[in-house]
Amino acid sequence: MKYLFLLYGPDLPAPGTDAAARLLVDWAAARQAMADAGVLIDCAPLQPPAASTTVQVRGGETLLTDGPAAEIKEVFGGFTLVECDGLDDALKWAAALPTAFDGKVEVRPLLQVSG
Repeated sequence: MKYLFLLYGPDLPAPGTDAAARLLVDWAAARQAMADAGVLIDCAPLQPPAASTTVQVRGGETLLTDGPAAEIKEVFGGFTLVECDGLDDALKWAAALPTAFDGKVEVRPLLQVSG
């Protein structure tokens, strides 16, 4: 079954800092572990919320708003898509991600749609 990990946490450390370098090393290790186990499909960080645009269509009119759709205190910073044997396995991998230590990882199964 495929699971999407939605990664929420504080703002990323400034590029070039020791904290940013540590985070890159931690993420590289987590990605490699998932790849080696054969569960990783894709994983990527997102640009900051200020770079987003929200799209809505109402009454046939497309409305664009700068910024994220939801106002939350945590930053939706990225995603990881895995294929695991079940929820317990997915939760184990989610708990190993760096974001789990200073933020939150929402684990959501993908809806299986036929045809």
